[in-house]
Amino acid sequence: MVGVDDVEAEYQEIQHACDVAKQVKHPFIRLLTRSSVPPLTIAVLLQVFQQFTGINAIMFYAPVLFQTMGFESSASLLSTVITGTVNVLSTFVAVFGVDKFGRRKLLLQACVQMFIAQKQQRDPFGGTKDDRISKQKSGGGRGVSSVHVRDVLRVVVGAVGLADPSETFPLETRTAGFAFAVSSNMLFTFLIAQAFLSMLCHMRASIFFFFSAWILIMGIFVYFLLPETKGVPIDSITERVWKQHPV
Repeated sequence: MVGVDDVEAEYQEIQHACDVAKQVKHPFIRLLTRSSVPPLTIAVLLQVFQQFTGINAIMFYAPVLFQTMGFESSASLLSTVITGTVNVLSTFVAVFGVDKFGRRKLLLQACVQMFIAQKQQRDPFGGTKDDRISKQKSGGGRGVSSVHVRDVLRVVVGAVGLADPSETFPLETRTAGFAFAVSSNMLFTFLIAQAFLSMLCHMRASIFFFFSAWILIMGIFVYFLLPETKGVPIDSITERVWKQHPV
């Protein structure tokens, strides 16, 4: 826990909680109990939001997207490399910011900025190929910049989306719950990766309205339902989070 100088008492509490958790013989069955529904729901929905807001779809198909915007092959590959570099650097921002600012604040500001960035991403996809090339020559850098902005924000959403499930489950179901969350993440990553190109061909610029709608839903969900776990010891999550949750 951040800010604790004397860790011995904290360590003993965690050790005791771990010993109690080991006595649970069927943690996956325990996940189906009523008390486990809130953290399980939050853990799964965070993975859905991660993928359906276009986080990994943009990264997986970045060269295709840049070519669709009107870039040449070499320029689209270079833009993809820049996007990957921004992704790596922004990881450090997320790692240090998640404990400093809190999970909810980071997610909420990411939702707002991602929603705005979607507008900049939609513009370069409108019109014919000649129109898109013309847009790139006359100021298409806005579309690329919006991809890079989203790249920074996707790391925030991704970091919190995986950090939060590791904290919201009580110790007796934490391992099973986190395994369920990661499995859900992989499942929805697979689904959006398989569907994205078909959606892009049929929806074109409208696909960013689809992503924008999910960003809006995620923002509402975070604001009303996601608890803040910053600074909460892992053995006190039930008492300090779930028993005080407004819903």
